[in-house]
Amino acid sequence: MNRNRKILLFFLVNLLLYTTKCNADTTPFSQPAATSGILDLRKTDLDRSSIPLRGEWKFFWNSLQNPARTTGYFEYSIFPKLWSNTLWKNKSIPSQGFATYELKILLPKSNEQLALKLPEVYCSYNLFVNSKLVAKNGRPGTTKETTVPYWSDQVKPILISNDTLNIVLQISNFHHLKGGASKEIKIGLLTNLQADSDVDRAIDYFLTGCIFMGGFFFLGLYLFGRHDKSILYFSLFCLFYSYRILGSRQYTLQSMFPDLSWTFTIHCEYLSLFMAVAMFTLYTRYLYPEDAPQRALSVMTGVCLAFALITVITPPILFTRLIDPFIFIVIAYIAFAVIIYWKAVKNKRVGANYALVSTFAIFIIIICVILEYYGIATPFDIVMFLGYLIFFFCQSLILTFKFAYTLKKAKEAAELGLKVKSEFLSTMSHEIRTPLNSVIGMTHLMMKDVPRPDQKEHLDVLLFSANNLLTIVNDVLDFSTIEEGKISFNPGPMDVTSIARNIISGYKAAANNVAVNFILDLDNNLPSQVSGDSTRTSQIISNLVHNAIKFTSAGHVKLSVKEVSRNEEEITLKILVEDTGIGIPLDKQKMVFERFTQADSSSSRNFSGTGLGLAISKRILELQGIELYLESEPGKGSVFYFTQTFPILKEKIIAVQPQTERKFPLENVKILIVEDNPMNVLVLKNFLKRWGAVSEVAQNGKEALEILDSSKHQIILMDMHMPVMDGYEATKQLRSKGETIPVIALTASVALNVDEKIYGIGINDIVVKPFVPEELLNMILKYVR
Repeated sequence: MNRNRKILLFFLVNLLLYTTKCNADTTPFSQPAATSGILDLRKTDLDRSSIPLRGEWKFFWNSLQNPARTTGYFEYSIFPKLWSNTLWKNKSIPSQGFATYELKILLPKSNEQLALKLPEVYCSYNLFVNSKLVAKNGRPGTTKETTVPYWSDQVKPILISNDTLNIVLQISNFHHLKGGASKEIKIGLLTNLQADSDVDRAIDYFLTGCIFMGGFFFLGLYLFGRHDKSILYFSLFCLFYSYRILGSRQYTLQSMFPDLSWTFTIHCEYLSLFMAVAMFTLYTRYLYPEDAPQRALSVMTGVCLAFALITVITPPILFTRLIDPFIFIVIAYIAFAVIIYWKAVKNKRVGANYALVSTFAIFIIIICVILEYYGIATPFDIVMFLGYLIFFFCQSLILTFKFAYTLKKAKEAAELGLKVKSEFLSTMSHEIRTPLNSVIGMTHLMMKDVPRPDQKEHLDVLLFSANNLLTIVNDVLDFSTIEEGKISFNPGPMDVTSIARNIISGYKAAANNVAVNFILDLDNNLPSQVSGDSTRTSQIISNLVHNAIKFTSAGHVKLSVKEVSRNEEEITLKILVEDTGIGIPLDKQKMVFERFTQADSSSSRNFSGTGLGLAISKRILELQGIELYLESEPGKGSVFYFTQTFPILKEKIIAVQPQTERKFPLENVKILIVEDNPMNVLVLKNFLKRWGAVSEVAQNGKEALEILDSSKHQIILMDMHMPVMDGYEATKQLRSKGETIPVIALTASVALNVDEKIYGIGINDIVVKPFVPEELLNMILKYVR
């Protein structure tokens, strides 16, 4: 670890050395410097490089000299240099005041156009070349009232009539903490200086645009995505810092808009710095909250906000004093961030490595800015550019990875939620269907005992209510299956005519309203058999008819099946359900196809139901590429219809053998019942006894394996959920022993993929509880004939 730290320190020191240009005049490779107010460039090739006008200039304190002829007392002063570091008559001078600088330049012979590159100098100034005004920033004056400050970088061409330039620079400062010339003026070819300036501004535009758009991108990600506060604060940091590049580094913004108020821009410059650091502190706090000391970061944020508040309420002469202490605060903050990110790396947080790299990048940038600010060295623009790119690129990667990680976790949570939901529905289905099996089974048994008319009426109500509850459970499970995309279609021979007749007959028998007439309208030439999923088709038509009955108090409910087109192989049918019920307003017709929704969704609605029937029908049809249509008018009724094409199956002529109905169809058939619920055992035993079968009971799978005698038992009715050993494990062990006895699963679970699971362990068939007695009988006869 120590070796790695030494390598990192060595790298940072060397990077600082190679990324800055030393400003000290004592370097052996320094360019020509002025002496006693004269800069001799006669032996300098200005075509190859630009030359800074540094060295000894004539200095007139508290005097704005005439540019045509300077007079009076002067001293030689190093340029550029802040007034706070300058002596006049061996005494320190204040940062507020006015002065004149003068320099004579001896030029080499050249036919090229020369120019001056003028930076901002914390002041307003006028620059004269050979008595002619060449450039100005604001308006220098002798008092605060007569001085208008302004900052901008400029490149100004100069006209040369001889080999000597006399430069006079008038400067005033009454508005800023610092006064005097802080940056060097350069002379060189106009093309070179303009090209350098254009490159610098292009870099500023590019960086500002990237950071600004990145800020808006992450702000949108926060507003329209997951409300992660680290994303919010990073976006605000980007937006604040984007102003720093365009509005303070080379004052490109002021060059673009020269009419901007200096007071406004200086407030924005300082405010953007304080707020950017505050936002970055908050960003660090919420990025890795487990590794970041929350109280310390809150205090750090408060300090930055206090600096920002002072900036808002005080004039520039006061709040500009905050920059020196704030620079050291920023260094401390970055060091603190390095510690936090290092801890995050050790704890293997998402994107922590990139956070550490980006922090080192911004540390290099801050050091370069500080060196430039105090006039120690000037960083290369390309280094600053790459530093910013690395910093913001790494930070963007962190948030991208974090967002992707959050999405992954959300996906895992959603998948877990779906699994939990599926398991919950399976469990609830089993727990509801198990007692319903006893209720419906016992009701069927009592109805077969020739009850009195009043008893039969009560039993009819009981059976209807139980079946209604079962329908609700089935609807919820069906819709869950459809939502998860796991619904399957099993095409086979199907008689549409029989399906339509059975549905109308069933609802007609169950309906208590004699005011409603049930009408069945079928084409006479419908084929006896087509290929389709009879279960799903029955479900769709049944849901539509049931919906029509529910909302019709008088009139009729009509089911019609009409031929639309036909050829030798296929037939297209239009299946329509019409009622004379309450109808549906146009603005609510789409709503009725949504889950758990009715046209009247108020708490006082008159019609019960889950509101799933139409939604299930529509989704089942959509999965087959078929549209369910609705036409309705309030007070007159509704029409639901769809058009579906079915392959026609060739009719097979089967010789019907005369059969006599047997009183005991399972006479002497020995059946093993494996069931732990006493009520279900009682129902099963009663039905089997009526059918002539002999039954034996095992209360769990382990007991079933112990008492099973394949020479005696002909079939097993196996419950799947039991204590000690369930039906799945019992069947697996049974098949592993080579037993081939038919096993019929009697299960109340209709969870997704349960069929595949049951058939996969060697079970022959499935009967779902609560079972219809005739279906169970036919299933047993299928395997014991």
